[in-house]
Amino acid sequence: MYGKLKSELESKLAAIREDGLYKNERVIISPQASVIRVKGGSEVINFCANNYLGLANNAEIREAAKKAMDEWGYGLSSVRFICGTQEPHKQLEAAVSKFLGMEDTILFSSCFDANAAVFEPLLDDDCAIIADSLNHASIIDGVRLSKAERFIYEHNNFEDLEAKLKASMSRRLRLITTDGVFSMDGDIADLGRICDLAERYDAMVMVDDSHASGFVGPNGRGTHEYCGVMGRVDIITTTFGKALGGASGGCVSGKKEIVEYLRQKARPYLFSNSLAPAIVGGTIKALELLSASTALRDRLEKNTMRFRQGLAAAGLEVRPGVHPICPVMLYDEKLAHQMAELLLKKGIYVIGFSFPVVPRGKARIRVQISAAHTEAEIDKAVMAFKTAAQELGIKGSI
Repeated sequence: MYGKLKSELESKLAAIREDGLYKNERVIISPQASVIRVKGGSEVINFCANNYLGLANNAEIREAAKKAMDEWGYGLSSVRFICGTQEPHKQLEAAVSKFLGMEDTILFSSCFDANAAVFEPLLDDDCAIIADSLNHASIIDGVRLSKAERFIYEHNNFEDLEAKLKASMSRRLRLITTDGVFSMDGDIADLGRICDLAERYDAMVMVDDSHASGFVGPNGRGTHEYCGVMGRVDIITTTFGKALGGASGGCVSGKKEIVEYLRQKARPYLFSNSLAPAIVGGTIKALELLSASTALRDRLEKNTMRFRQGLAAAGLEVRPGVHPICPVMLYDEKLAHQMAELLLKKGIYVIGFSFPVVPRGKARIRVQISAAHTEAEIDKAVMAFKTAAQELGIKGSI
C-alpha cells in the first residue's frame, strides 16, 4: 500500500517545488540571537525569529534554567495530577497571573496545546464559538475539537461580528475568540470594540496573545493592556516560546473557575507531561526581568519604527502598523523566495512566506524586529532590502 502513497507524495512534493512553495529549513549552528551563523555560510543578521526582546540566549535566564534543573531535575516523567507538579510550577502560574492581570493560570507544553485545551471542555453542542477568519491554526484546530456551533466573522469586521452575535443569540454560551496580534500581518485586534460587543450581546472573550505578551502595551502585558481592556477579557492563551525567553511552553490564563475546570477536563493537560523544570525556572526569570523594567520593550518599539520608516523611504510596501512583525509585501510566491535567498547572500536572514501559510497571491517576507538589534543592523537590513529589490526589478523601490 505504501507504494501508492509514495508515488502520490512524490508528485505532490514536485508540484510544491514547481510552484515555488517548498520550505527549506536552514540549519543554524549558533545560539539564537540578533546575529547567527548558518550552516555552510557566514554570520548573518537574524530578522525572522520571534525573539522580540532578545531574551532567547539571555545570561540571567540561562542561569535560572540551570539552577532549576540542578535543584528540580531534568523532567517530571509524568502529568501534573499524578506526580508531575512541583513548587516552581505553581510559582510560574502565579507569576503569569500577576503579570497578565488575570485570576489564575494553567501551564501547557505549548500555546498550541493551550488552544487545543480550551474549547472542548467549556463549550457543548448548545453553545457557539465566534472566531476571526484569520485566527492562528492552533485556534482553528482547537475549535474543531468542540461540538459547539461555529461562526466565522470577517477579519476585523465588527459589523460582521455583530451579525454573528445576533445570529447565535439562541446558544446557551457564546465565546468570541481572536488572535491579539495576527502573526502574518502584525495587525492588532481592536479588543475595545470586541469587548463592547461581547458585553452588549452577553458573550465571553478569549484572546491568543502569543505575539504580544511581554512587549505590547505600555508595560508589555499584552493586547488587553494596549487596548485598555484589562479585566474585560475572560481567557488569555499565550506562549513562553517567543518574547518570554523563546524556549517552549504556554498557558491559559483567565477566570479562576475556568482554570480550575480545565485542570479537571483539558486533555492536553491531563495526558501530557509537565513542563520541564528548566523551562519553568527560565520563564520565571524572564517575567522578573520584564516586571522590573520596560527598557527592552521600549528599545523594541524604537527599532520597529526605525525599520518601518526606512523601508517606506526605500519605496517598499510594508503593511502598516506598529508591531515588530513587518510584512514586506511581494505578492508573488517565487519572487518572495528569490528575494529571501538574495538577502541571505547580503547577510540578512529572512524567510519568504507563501501559500498555505498565507493566502495565494499574498506572498511576503515577514521581517521580525528584536530589541537585540542595533541601529546599525536595522540600517543594514533596510539597505539590503533596497538593493535586493532593485536587482530583482521590484517596482516602487528607489
